[in-house]
Amino acid sequence: MAMKSKDILKQELMANLSTAMKSEDDGAIAQAFTEFADSVQQNVLEEFKAYQQTADSTILAKRGVHQLTAKEKDFYQNVINAMRSTDIRQAFSGLDTAFPQTIIDNVIEDIKADHPLLAVINFMNTTALTKIIVNKKGIQLAKWGVLGSAISKELEGAIGKIDLTLCKLSAFMPISKDMLAVGPEWIDAYVRGTLSEAIALALETAIISGTGNNEPIGMDRDVSDNVTVTGGVYPQKEAIVIKDLSPKTYGSLLKKIAMGPNDKARAINSVILVVNPFDYFEKVMPATTVRATDGTYTNNVFPFPTNPIQSSAVEAGKALIGIPERYFMGIGAGTNGGKIEYSDEFRFLDDERVYLTKLYGNGRPLDNNAFLLLDINALESATVEVTVKGTVATKEQA
Repeated sequence: MAMKSKDILKQELMANLSTAMKSEDDGAIAQAFTEFADSVQQNVLEEFKAYQQTADSTILAKRGVHQLTAKEKDFYQNVINAMRSTDIRQAFSGLDTAFPQTIIDNVIEDIKADHPLLAVINFMNTTALTKIIVNKKGIQLAKWGVLGSAISKELEGAIGKIDLTLCKLSAFMPISKDMLAVGPEWIDAYVRGTLSEAIALALETAIISGTGNNEPIGMDRDVSDNVTVTGGVYPQKEAIVIKDLSPKTYGSLLKKIAMGPNDKARAINSVILVVNPFDYFEKVMPATTVRATDGTYTNNVFPFPTNPIQSSAVEAGKALIGIPERYFMGIGAGTNGGKIEYSDEFRFLDDERVYLTKLYGNGRPLDNNAFLLLDINALESATVEVTVKGTVATKEQA
């Protein structure tokens, strides 16, 4: 039987984790998370052993091993010492094991590097915060003239508050005895590798279609001021059916997005189009690919500057178009989380102990028109009209 490549195994593990997270079965999520984290751990250990034998610095770059700050090194060394304790629960209970803010910064940067959607939204580390004030209306919050009631009316509803402690992400990390011997830098590579992939999967799903009930509010949700929220769940927007990506069709969509809060027009320089990978290749690519006179093809040709992003979190037959910076997402350790804790609730492998860490955050579109939900089931391939203005004389005609 042929051995599966590491890339295929990783894809299968991530698919299992995605399925488990959708099932909302705590046991299934913990097991899928642990299996995925264990695969990351095994890869780190293999690369650590290879580095010991060869001292090849390219292995460090490949694995993403960082030079740690003094605070980060102390943090990991204290965690390692606690993990080696015979009374591990007691060792952790008296230890400040909250992630330093710089580690969360590094996790966020890792996520942005590998996930295009998370790289373009307004994504920040909110470790030290519990609430954040945002400009919901997208208007300037200053005005020339005499201070008076007109200014108060102008700013009414422009300031919004996002509670960053409402949504919790839990990550399970198995750590074997062998892992404790590799040192803080390699433990850091493992922790970041586990957190970045698992958090990215959960975040992308919530950013696309989160209900707002103990999770962020997705781009496809109605966040208008008069929306009816039932049981904490924001309703999904009604999808706009489009059959082509012609300038007229595209312009009508952009006009809706250009209508900012309080019916104020706003300039748009570019947008994103987020679509399921299958739909991208079956529908969007044929609709945005044209053939030049020399026979070559040019793809992603839109009537307006557009960044197409593939995401498996988007429902088949649907797409989202909008202004990426108008989606805010904050994540961090917060004042209530970020600690690594020993967990004996889930233990799937005999020579490993399983640890749990919780990160807090929240996210939402900053206004209802920032993103539109599209129905692209009937999207047609691009057609190019060529007008012949003359004839080319052949050698015989000359």
